[in-house]
Amino acid sequence: MTLPIVVGVDGSEPSLRAVDWAADEAAVRGLPLRLVYASLWERYEGTHLTDDLHKPSEEIMAEDIVEIAARRARRRRPDVTESTDVLAEEPEYALVHESRDATLLVTGTRGRGGLAEALLGSVNLTVAGHAHCPLVVVRGNHDNQTATPAHGRIVLGVGEDGKESAAVRFAYEEARRRRVPLDAVRAWRCPAYETTDHPLLAGEPTRLHEQQAVEALETALQNLPDDIEAHRSTVEGHARAILVAASHDADLVVVGARRRPRTFGLQLGRVAHGVLHHSACPVVVVPEPV
Repeated sequence: MTLPIVVGVDGSEPSLRAVDWAADEAAVRGLPLRLVYASLWERYEGTHLTDDLHKPSEEIMAEDIVEIAARRARRRRPDVTESTDVLAEEPEYALVHESRDATLLVTGTRGRGGLAEALLGSVNLTVAGHAHCPLVVVRGNHDNQTATPAHGRIVLGVGEDGKESAAVRFAYEEARRRRVPLDAVRAWRCPAYETTDHPLLAGEPTRLHEQQAVEALETALQNLPDDIEAHRSTVEGHARAILVAASHDADLVVVGARRRPRTFGLQLGRVAHGVLHHSACPVVVVPEPV
């Protein structure tokens, strides 16, 4: 079964840039595109119907939004098959449900107006913590970065456990499709309580933590395919800040998100949370089963 790339649209320019990104990715992957708009408009419209179409006015607006998104996708990638749907659900629940039958879920960063922007931010965070497939949040000024990479590299944030994760495997596949190098980054820090003022011991904790970071990076990439060029780097500092800095000359940042079965509430770590808020390029959050 061929699962589509699903895009959540709301009529804003950021969501239309997400359509561009998703259309490019669908063309590269040879997948169909599904464009969805979700809103509980009946909560606000009640039973009021327009005189001519006998539909709630926001439903009419929603149909216009998905049609505009579909036209944009067709103009950009006429070879990609697209479909549209308007869902009478809360956006976060609708998108999480859509992710069950999607290869990728793609969203923009903002909605329409100040309050809508804040609400869409919370939607993105909820979806990132609960989606069943990788979520792509299209940040920055994307312009054909899938088909013609602007910077020619993908950044992968490697976790502290040093395992070959779903995020690592996703990054391999994306680097292969785009034919660009993969920059695997492992951040490390030396806790303040482990330092010492003795001149003969001062560097020992630092060397130990740096060596552990090197080993974690090597373990994570131990099954690196021969056809992928990978650059490894260990950097001292906060992982969020390091990955955000790396995003300024990257086409994509890939991070993992651990899932806790039967746990309610937000399930997104501080690193993924910070990168989603501040990255200069599109971010992929890949679910990592526990």
